[in-house]
Amino acid sequence: MLNTDWNATIPSKSFKFRFHHWCELQIHSGGGFSSIDAPCKASFTRFSNVVVMSDSSTARPSDGVPVPLLTTSDSTALYSTSPCSTHVFPGAPNPSMPSPVPMEHRRVSPVGLPIETIMNYEGSGNPNVKKLVCIMVGLPARGKTYISQRVCRFLKWLAVPCRAFNVGQYRRKYAGENVTSEFFNPKNAAAQKIRLQAATEAATDLINFLNSNEFDPSERDDVRVAIFDATNSTRERRSYLLNMFTKHDIECLFVESICNEPALILRNIREVKVSGPDYMTRDPLEAEEDFMRRMVLFESTYQTITEEDVSHCKVINVGDMVVINRVHGWLQSRIVYYVMNLHVKSRRIFMSRHGESMFNIAGRIGGDAELSPRGQQYAEALPSLFDKLLKSSDDEDEDEDPPIVVWTSTLRRTIQTARNLRYPKLQWKSLDELDAGVCDGMTYEEIERDFPEDFAARDCDKFNYRYRGGESYRDLVIRLEPVIMELERQENILIVAHQAVIRALYAYFLGHSLEDLPYVRVPLHSVICITPKAYGCEERRVRLDIEAVDTHRPRPSKPGKA
Repeated sequence: MLNTDWNATIPSKSFKFRFHHWCELQIHSGGGFSSIDAPCKASFTRFSNVVVMSDSSTARPSDGVPVPLLTTSDSTALYSTSPCSTHVFPGAPNPSMPSPVPMEHRRVSPVGLPIETIMNYEGSGNPNVKKLVCIMVGLPARGKTYISQRVCRFLKWLAVPCRAFNVGQYRRKYAGENVTSEFFNPKNAAAQKIRLQAATEAATDLINFLNSNEFDPSERDDVRVAIFDATNSTRERRSYLLNMFTKHDIECLFVESICNEPALILRNIREVKVSGPDYMTRDPLEAEEDFMRRMVLFESTYQTITEEDVSHCKVINVGDMVVINRVHGWLQSRIVYYVMNLHVKSRRIFMSRHGESMFNIAGRIGGDAELSPRGQQYAEALPSLFDKLLKSSDDEDEDEDPPIVVWTSTLRRTIQTARNLRYPKLQWKSLDELDAGVCDGMTYEEIERDFPEDFAARDCDKFNYRYRGGESYRDLVIRLEPVIMELERQENILIVAHQAVIRALYAYFLGHSLEDLPYVRVPLHSVICITPKAYGCEERRVRLDIEAVDTHRPRPSKPGKA
């Protein structure tokens, strides 16, 4: 994925690396990097005091001369020559770089009670399970819950057990709904006590979740993640949480969402907050004014993260700039990399299977068959369908760049299906159909006859079953992770792919469990339109009136029976 032209062992402690068709950065490392291995490792492990800035809003040089994006206090600048968003893949860790140093464990809570007296833990957990908590930080209406839910959905899709704990939900148990801004006044001692009680209960449930030894069979059993979703806007509160979690051998990663664009904040308030549980029965205008007063109260005590000895990531203006400090390990790096790719621009993701193929008619799986006559008819009908689907949002002049990009697999049936579309096209090997191994090209009847044990095993656990010499749905999800990362960066996309691939992508966006993923119904000659929203996705399906065989194989009532 990356070019291997690295400048290593630079005396000034700055290093330069080029990303394949994305960007070029020069970064100064406060942690003291002295060399970078080439080629770069696939996932980064540790880097300290690194600032990464997207250049989407900067001037785009025509001559390729780097444009300074940000100058640090020591006059070291970040540069970029690309109009694309920034991606970071640091190299091998420097042994001389110190590991994060946890703060001293306190034994007393901010209200003067010993921590043990206000917490009710259920066991100490499995020491072989890696436990991580992402602690959100930020003022109200800055997208903390949006980030929390997206990260949680992403990790669960990767089979990582994850759960978000929203402190606001716990607070409503004690204070009820429809609370006014006065409840959040820092001088309101009674309300402060309730808020601390809610935060403590949420943290207790979080710790119990991470320490639980119960795992879904489809999930990994060596790692577990929780997200603590609250403002956590003071150093005292963050120190309290850090001490509480590290005492239970839980790694902490603080994720701060900062937004200083009034239009984005107001949009979030109007689209999400005024219709939320705190204002459901209030007049929208009155609710908006009250929420504004709430924000002012939080701003009076807000302290941005300046603690250099803790792992943290600052996301500024939904990814315009990302500041990363002491992020280490595969798990933290995946979370940070994912958050760096998020954006809130309006967009739609269209997904369609290829047109009916000759193998579909014969009931055979896999292969590289061509389209049937009815499949060709579907390919010819797609352009007019998408002209209608995009008409409502495509107000651009005809001479402007097309509003959508088409992704296909490298197999003939998807390429043939998309060939008549007038939009730019990109082929992804990662979008190829699930590899059926020795069963490629066979019918289910032939598989049951020749491989009866495999046939029954797949029905028992379709997500984890791996074809002999082929893939499982779990393998497919791992293969599609780079596609998801790129999808989160893009705007309007049409994906023309295969049944298993679309099932996996659909399960990611709609939050389906891994157990249900292999049984998502994706009929031929239909288009699925997904519109990401603040806390979920809207789905719409359009079916063309072109006959096709039904290739869906429902979940069997008895293993081994079709």
